[in-house]
Amino acid sequence: MSDASNRPAAQEASDRPDASDQRDASNQLDATNTPRAADTDASTVPDGGSRVGAVEGKPDAVLRVDDLQKSFGGLTATDHATFEVERGTITGLIGPNGAGKSTLFNLISGFYEPDGGTVTVNGADVTGMEPYEVAEHGLIRTFQTPRKLEGMTVREAMLVGPRNQPGESFITLFTSPSTVAESEAANLSEAERILEEFEIDHLATQPATDISGGQMKLVELARAMLAEPEVLLLDEPVAGVNPTLAKKLKTQIRRLHREGTTFVLIEHDMEFVMDLADPIIVLDQGSVLTEGTPEAVRDDERVISAYLGGGA
Repeated sequence: MSDASNRPAAQEASDRPDASDQRDASNQLDATNTPRAADTDASTVPDGGSRVGAVEGKPDAVLRVDDLQKSFGGLTATDHATFEVERGTITGLIGPNGAGKSTLFNLISGFYEPDGGTVTVNGADVTGMEPYEVAEHGLIRTFQTPRKLEGMTVREAMLVGPRNQPGESFITLFTSPSTVAESEAANLSEAERILEEFEIDHLATQPATDISGGQMKLVELARAMLAEPEVLLLDEPVAGVNPTLAKKLKTQIRRLHREGTTFVLIEHDMEFVMDLADPIIVLDQGSVLTEGTPEAVRDDERVISAYLGGGA
């Protein structure tokens, strides 16, 4: 995944948006009047509005990010970022190009090691752990551009998802082949069930490299669910996806949310994220600018200014 979009753009002090730019940024944020899913919670911010920085002290935070920092050379990508994700929510993470969103996901999920700060999942400090170790604590992430596994069918690609497979151990493979066989049969059955739930079981025997980008996004989401995550980070789930498949992705996210999965999603499609997520956290130049309901964030002058300054 390219991290080019996570490098904060240089700002010129003389840049001042004109009235037409202001309208364009406002229109980008005012993406939808469609009611959100009834199971979202607008009380995340007590006054129903947005505030400076993130809302802290949430009673059942499944994910806590505290003072997270990351620089690449002299470039600060994550600047003392602090926020919490309440269990059972769909939390949106938005911000202009260069705000550091994907870098933040990489830090949380173990693909980057932070320069400072902590990441806590389900009360356990996972800071600096390898991705597979973070996954063992219940946090899984998807990528903006899913990798198509060469030489595998969709069904076989799904079977990469389950955690702690006995067949991954050479010792178990040779000393207890029946255990491995039972586990593989159970995983295959579960993979086929999930493919059917996602309405993509017809793709099971197709080469993973032959399906469309949108179909691959559905497969990646389905595969992530085989790992039974408590919190799932989605990095631009509908980027490059046609409207029909984007609608299917939204439907599946809502279904999984109702079944108990907590989501954090990065998305540039404002209509998609504002219809789906509540609360929304806004990132700007590597730090948290504000958190609030979709309505409050959409109307926040600081957010509009951040999008203008970020060039999005």
